[in-house]
Parts: sequence; C-alpha cells; structure tokens
Amino acid sequence: MPIVYEQLMALKNIGQKYAYTDREVMLYAYGIGLGADPMDEKELAFVNEGTLTPRPLKVVPSFASVAAWGSGPGEMNLNRVMVVDGERDITFHQPFATAAHITADLTVLEVYDKGKDKGVVIVHQTVLKNEKGEKLATLVASRFARGDGGFGGPSDGQPEPHKVPERAPDKTIDITTRPDQALVYRLCGDRNPLHSDPEFAKKAGFPRPILHGMCTYGITCRGVLQTYADYDASAFRQHVARFSSPVYPGETVTMDLWRDGNVISFEAKVKSRGVTVIKNGKTVLA
Repeated sequence: MPIVYEQLMALKNIGQKYAYTDREVMLYAYGIGLGADPMDEKELAFVNEGTLTPRPLKVVPSFASVAAWGSGPGEMNLNRVMVVDGERDITFHQPFATAAHITADLTVLEVYDKGKDKGVVIVHQTVLKNEKGEKLATLVASRFARGDGGFGGPSDGQPEPHKVPERAPDKTIDITTRPDQALVYRLCGDRNPLHSDPEFAKKAGFPRPILHGMCTYGITCRGVLQTYADYDASAFRQHVARFSSPVYPGETVTMDLWRDGNVISFEAKVKSRGVTVIKNGKTVLA
C-alpha cells in the first residue's frame, strides 16, 4: 500500500526493553571480523574474556547498532525486497557495559520522497538508555526504500554529507572479509534473506547475497579503532558512514583515512571491482 506521509511521520515507540550479555558482545565483534588472528591480544580483548590471566572484555562502539536489534518506530509498510541502509550516524554518550538491560526510544525524524522511480529516504532516531535512564547512544538511521517513492511527500531538505579532505589519505588499510561473514553477522539480529538466500538476493537484483551494510559500518568502526584509537572503545564520540555500494562476502575492504585533530574522515572501497562502498565517513574521537 502507498505511503501516507503524515502517518509515517507520527510513528514512535518509546521505552522498548532489551537485554544483552557478553555473548552478544563477543558475537558482534567476531561478526565484524575481530579475532581473525587468534594470537592478536588487542583484538582478543573484544572476543575473549581471558581465563588464566583475566582481563576486562571490551565492547566495540558500533555494538550500539545491534544492542536493541528488532526495535523500530512502527510498521512502515515498505517493499522489503527493495529496502537498503542509506546512512548511519551514532553518537556515543558513554561506553556500553558488557551486559545490561537497556531501553530504546524510537521516532521518525524525516521522510524524503525522491520520486516514483527513485524511492524514498526515511530517517529515524533511536535513543538507547541504561537502567538509570542515562543516555548510552543516539542512533540516526537513514533507510532507502527503492520501491516506495512517488507518494507526494517532500523531496528537499536532506543535510549535506560530511566532506572528506581532498589531500592524499594519511593512512590506507586493507580489511579482509570472510566468504561466510554475512552468515555469522546475521546472528547478531539482522536475518534479512538478502544477505543469506541466493534466490532472494537475485530477486532483489544482486548476483549473490551481499554483506549487511551495518556489518560494513562495523568494519569501518573497527578500522578507526585499530588505527587512530589504539583499540580504546571509550575514545569514540561519533561514527558516521554513508552506504554507496554493497560489499560481497569474501572481498577486501580498503579504507582511506584522514586525521584532522580529533576528527577522522574516511572512505572505503573494494578495489577488485573498482567501487566505493562507504562515502563521507566521519569519526569524532575524544
């Protein structure tokens, strides 16, 4: 059924309750590729709690994106086959505990109708809070519904994306993904068959299942974590990424990074196909 702008803008869901344990924390870290080298102590700190020499388990900042998986502002009646992530902007108010009960407040912020053949962009916000009611993270998600445009809603007003510097990157790193990475990452909550079912992926216009956009988002968080944050998860204040093309599991993601004070700009590409997969990336560190 066609989108009704006023109904979509009115959607909200306040006080949804969720809980997670260290199992979900470690699964997420492994799902974005941390721990591939079982002897790397810096990465093991995110996927293993230590036994003979106990150590605190660390939480990847972008775990915020799955901590309340399944939460939503309400039914949007979109063509699910044609929906992809557009952008994610997470502001971190304080580090996540390794296990917690949390609440999620969701509201729709903006809806941009790009036209009948161009789709619609829906922007919604999730505020995660701990048991004391203190903010943990604010997530602003942009969802691109390719099959639902042309309902007569507003088309203008989208904010300009962050611009990366025009100079050569200060650092460039390669991060490999596994052929089965989407099958692992989906266990963090996102079971969209676009990432696991070859038949469904072909119906959506892809030759094979693609990696979750939010897994790629986590990979870029991991890239900043290992370069400019020295694996200090508490240093993150914001992480923003715009999705421009999908990654196929098994491909190598190349990140270009620029540092200007406490702001890290980044973009990511898959060189083997000559495509940019993440644009206008920005991380703000403490």
